[in-house]
Amino acid sequence: MTDLFGDLPDTAREQAPEPRDRPLADRLRPARLSEVIGQDHLLGEDAPLGAMLAANALSSLIFWGPPGVGKTTIARLLADASDRAFVQISAIFSGVSELRKVFEAAKTRQRIGQGTLLFVDEIHRFNKAQQDGFLPHMEDGTIVLVGATTENPSFELNSALLSRSQVLVLRRLDPQALEELAARAEQMLDKKLPLTTTARTALLEMADGDGRALLNLIEQLASMAPDAPMDPKELAARLQRRAAQYDKSGDGHYNLISALHKSVRGSDPDAAMYWLARMLTAGEDPRFLARRITRMATEDIGLADPQATRLCLDAWATYERLGSPEGELALGQAVIYLALAPKSNAAYVAFKQAMRLAKETGSEPPPKHILNAPTTLMKDEGYGDGYAYDHDAEDGFSGQHYFPDGMERPAFYAPPERGYEREMKKRVEYFAKLRARREEN
Repeated sequence: MTDLFGDLPDTAREQAPEPRDRPLADRLRPARLSEVIGQDHLLGEDAPLGAMLAANALSSLIFWGPPGVGKTTIARLLADASDRAFVQISAIFSGVSELRKVFEAAKTRQRIGQGTLLFVDEIHRFNKAQQDGFLPHMEDGTIVLVGATTENPSFELNSALLSRSQVLVLRRLDPQALEELAARAEQMLDKKLPLTTTARTALLEMADGDGRALLNLIEQLASMAPDAPMDPKELAARLQRRAAQYDKSGDGHYNLISALHKSVRGSDPDAAMYWLARMLTAGEDPRFLARRITRMATEDIGLADPQATRLCLDAWATYERLGSPEGELALGQAVIYLALAPKSNAAYVAFKQAMRLAKETGSEPPPKHILNAPTTLMKDEGYGDGYAYDHDAEDGFSGQHYFPDGMERPAFYAPPERGYEREMKKRVEYFAKLRARREEN
């Protein structure tokens, strides 16, 4: 596999096509690190890679970033700049036998004084045992490992490999970087793109931060000869927008649901609707979203608006009845309601504290006065002795102790002065005063 401006595999070099027949991305690949676009935060003089090369101290690296931002290109140029042999494998196609051959060849080079930079594309696809196989060769200097991944390394790579590598984050190409890349392509092709100004902006948006995708789109445009520059509508009719990067089980999935949740918590209905729409257009299962939206109601709104959870469940049921796309509107309405609802996590915090104390106190029994005594033996043991029936109290409140004997009374639930919990707070304070009065008497 190749990345942005990636070179051809060594085995194919003898049959490499003529320059004009090679893909545009291949023809435009940088020859020097200074020509790489969009990653100045890594390649500048004071940036991590710039400093490593200046000190001649290149260490093993993990490149984490979206497709088409230059991971393979930078790895190849690092090998050139550090005078190391460049070896590229893909975790998708390589097995244990191929890795052994790579390590043995690297040891042979090491004996004659040449280092090896081993670039592993999709490194997260290797299992833990395979990842561990790199460690001794990294430690004895046989290889400098540069792994590339689109997934979060902290989730996908084992701690031993991460501890011996530096993780560097490559950024998706912003509009300025994409425009620079488009200008280079026009210079290479010796022609201007047949686009209006607004259509050119639309073209950059179609690439969605992926430089290789942009060059593929430009290559398609270069073969067209419209009578006049195309506007955005004509461009959309001729070219297919790049599909948004989204893996339902990957990092993008968790990033977007986090963005949706925090937008709701932050009472921003517009941002919440945007992230909901992003997930739906990317193909997320609306049932997953319905479940997460309901969770937001219980976690971040709770009793500040007791209707919130019911509304989410109704939206979920509406989706089940209508399906997509009509039922998705009900989820959107629920998101707006949650974003604008009063927020409280008091019940959520209280529940977590109660769960923690329950685990700490193990098998402490309830106090005997609140235990039922259906048999004579249980009565003789004192079950139910002294129980005060709350309905018999003048104000319907006995104030008895309901925690295990000897346990100091904890306070889990602390409602804020927001939404319906204003009333709940009054009730909590009312019963606290009654309880204190009973204890005095």
